[in-house]
Parts: sequence; C-alpha cells; structure tokens
Amino acid sequence: MDEINVQVAERLRRLRSAANLSLQDLAGRSGVSRAMLSQIETLKANPTIAMVWKIAHGLGVPFAELLGTGSAPPVRLARATEARYLFSANRRFRSRPLLANVPGHRVELYELRLDAGGVENADPHPPGSFEQLIVTAGRLRLDFGGEACDLGPGDALLFPADRPHRYETLGRRAFGGLSLILYGA
Repeated sequence: MDEINVQVAERLRRLRSAANLSLQDLAGRSGVSRAMLSQIETLKANPTIAMVWKIAHGLGVPFAELLGTGSAPPVRLARATEARYLFSANRRFRSRPLLANVPGHRVELYELRLDAGGVENADPHPPGSFEQLIVTAGRLRLDFGGEACDLGPGDALLFPADRPHRYETLGRRAFGGLSLILYGA
C-alpha cells in the first residue's frame, strides 16, 4: 500500500471522528458512498484525486489536510526521487503535492501531469478559492465556469476555482504544470 494512501486513510478516520461524523453522514456531505469511505479508511481501496477532493469538501477542510500529518516544519525538502503521487481513476492525470500545511497560510501547490489526449474534470474547491495554473510543458485547454482558455508553455492563468473546471491536453504532448490553490477566507 502506497504511503500516501495510508496517510489519507489515517487522516480521514481522525478528521471524521473529530467532526463526530458517521460514514453515512460523510457520504451525504461528500457524495462518496459509505462503502467507498469505509474501504478507503480500511485500506481496501485507493482513493482517486477526485474522491479525495470530494471527501475534503465534505469534511470542510483543504485538500492537503487529508494528505498531511499536521503542521509543516519551517524547512521542507521534497526530492523528486521520493515523490508521492495521487492519480485519477484512469491514471492519465497525476498530482504531486509540493506545498501544504504552512502555518498561518491557506495555500497549496501541486505539480500536475495529464497524458496526451487526457481530460480531467475537477470539482469546485471551497467558496472563495482561486487557482493559479502555470504550464511548464505541452498545451492545455482549461474550461471554468463557462469560459475556456488555451495555454502553452510559460503561460499562467488565475481563475476562480470554486466552480467545476476541466483540464484537457491539446496536441500530442502531455501537459505538465504547477497549480497553486489559494483558499478564501
């Protein structure tokens, strides 16, 4: 079992218990079935990125809260050789948490990769959230709130992320980029 899945399971149990929520209560709030929540908590299922977002929303916590182990140390090194990834259900989209749990800040940074021809639909982040997306490789179309923007290497886009949004690679190369999530007050 991947270390990141163990952390999600442990944090899910702890946060659900702290909020005094049953599995059924959280299922109603998150849109993730009671059975799937149970399987994640007991390490019988690996959650997808979409599931972790839904669970975090249902718990009312930032996405990274389900990944972390508490407060971050003032200095943190994330070696590429030790990278931990979350994957979409079809494994064409992956996300690597780079920055989260910074005391006094509600911001998260992720490295993203979406295979050529890939599409990833993202659920809304909490109200008032914004996302800054920076393309490092490939081309991407980002749809958000009825608007669309085509991006290439070096392009950056800030958009309201508290609505559904969709990532779609353009061309024959995989998309690579960075996503900075800024949570509202």
